[in-house]
Amino acid sequence: MTSSARLATRRAPALLAVLALAGCGLFGSDERGDVVGVLELEVGDCLLAPQEVQAEVGSVRLVPCTDPHEQEVYAVEVYEDADGATPEEYPGEAVLTSFAEGRCLETFAGYVGTDYRDSSLFFTYLLPSPRGWQGAGREADRSIVCVVTTTGEQLTSSVRQSGT
Repeated sequence: MTSSARLATRRAPALLAVLALAGCGLFGSDERGDVVGVLELEVGDCLLAPQEVQAEVGSVRLVPCTDPHEQEVYAVEVYEDADGATPEEYPGEAVLTSFAEGRCLETFAGYVGTDYRDSSLFFTYLLPSPRGWQGAGREADRSIVCVVTTTGEQLTSSVRQSGT
């Protein structure tokens, strides 16, 4: 399979994961981990996968990266337009999706230690919702969160510089 064909086939699971996480309230009955708001996520945080799909994600469950988990934050990027500014008005889901796909792909190798096309891992992202974008001060959500994920397998260590 060519790299472009492989990249295309790898996008489907990532896009499905985006639908599960888009908008930046998730996790159901699993009581493991500490619940934190998505605005508190930092690079290196390991997360439990959602138990159910919801349109907006307000909080996630963090676990130590040595505990079984399915996701790890590898980049948090503030959206900037072509002029390098962060607009006051919500730019729209399509614009944010394009930005997220580019930035998450661009930063993947630096965190994981291998090119995305050669990795056994996938990425997805959290996007700001229109409501979150309009928040005031520190409550305004203008960042996308890039998350390494699997096709359902459990991770039991960080993927940082793992080369997988």
